[in-house]
Amino acid sequence: MRPFLVKMACATAGVLVAGYAFFALSGPEGISALSAKQREIQVLEKRNAALARDIEQRRERINRLRDSPSQQELEIRQRLKLVRPDEKVYVLDESKK
Repeated sequence: MRPFLVKMACATAGVLVAGYAFFALSGPEGISALSAKQREIQVLEKRNAALARDIEQRRERINRLRDSPSQQELEIRQRLKLVRPDEKVYVLDESKK
């Protein structure tokens, strides 16, 4: 009778552990949540890489403008639409195309 009780206790414990594992892995904090977090991490890593590239491009542009005063002047003139007295400006109407 004693070995039968030990076998039943072991079997019951095994079923309980298997049931707990099943519900723990299939619940809201289980495998599906883990895969969703991994997808989110991948998206954020791609976004961080894109932002790092953007920052590097802006740094290069700043360095180019800092090193070349003529490029800096040209950039300012284009942004503010400034014209020197001896220059001629032609304005093309793009809306009529």
